[in-house]
Amino acid sequence: MGTQTNAPLPEGHELGGYRIVRKISSGGFSIVYLAEDAAGEKFAVKEYLPSALVKRGAGQLVPEIPAASEVTFRNGLRCFFEEGRALARIFHPNVVRVVNFFRANETVYMVMAWERGRSLQELVLRHRGRQGGKAVLPERHVLRVFNLVMNGLREVHANRLLHLDLKPANIYLRLDGTPLLLDFGAARRTLDAEPQKLFPMYTPGFAAPELYRRTQQLGPWTDVYGIGASMFGCMSGQPPQPADQRELEDKLPQAIDALAEHYSRPLLDLVAWCLKLDPLERPQSVFALQRALRRIRMPAEPSSKPSTAARWIDTLAARAGVRRRDGEGLTLPG
Repeated sequence: MGTQTNAPLPEGHELGGYRIVRKISSGGFSIVYLAEDAAGEKFAVKEYLPSALVKRGAGQLVPEIPAASEVTFRNGLRCFFEEGRALARIFHPNVVRVVNFFRANETVYMVMAWERGRSLQELVLRHRGRQGGKAVLPERHVLRVFNLVMNGLREVHANRLLHLDLKPANIYLRLDGTPLLLDFGAARRTLDAEPQKLFPMYTPGFAAPELYRRTQQLGPWTDVYGIGASMFGCMSGQPPQPADQRELEDKLPQAIDALAEHYSRPLLDLVAWCLKLDPLERPQSVFALQRALRRIRMPAEPSSKPSTAARWIDTLAARAGVRRRDGEGLTLPG
């Protein structure tokens, strides 16, 4: 089945005790909706709907599943459901809260707590190129945000889950600036096992080299690569060189060294450690990585006027509450 765009559920549709308000986002794997329960409380509802496997037209509720795609679709559906079940057991301030998951319309829906804020990627894009050659995100904020991200990721790994799609777009900043991990990629990886039916689900630049292969073991070290790549993206304003290109000609060490004017050597060395091509040369656990990160001395607050990015984080709650239209909140990639 070729690439297509599946129609979202209609606004106002009642589903499992929730009313669809509007579509938030969509992608090749899923559609995410803003929904409300009977009490009017808002939630983000994620619908498993891989566009390479199934088709749903306008006015339809149940997708059409070709016989040739059914086994792959059902396997992915099962993994998506089990992922929801596992995430629902996690109560951590830095991990998206799954409050419900259910089957309907021949697919699965994951219901998540509604949060207000913006993605880390939006912060990077907003300030990339505006700093006059300076760092995109100051070092103290890189350390602060990713220390909390690692707290959440440790809890994920403790529950025998991997994220497998770590990148700034999947790190959400609440109004108070605290980060939230979302849009896990484990079910996507299961689908990616049949390349003839699906496009790669990994994100070039942020994906570890073992994600490009189907024979190499994945583990916490795979997410460690994603952490390092995300940190690099926040520091440089762009993704690191994709891993498959690095295996031919590795230009990343020079790119990391080019940031030395704005970041401490210990932080640059830590990022380089995370981004080793050989999984055995990386930190083997998030605990080991976080222990190294916490040894890095936190830079003092600047005595001069802080950067735009720093002010954005430090005053996010006050500014966002005034300037955003009501109802904006958690946006998950599809």
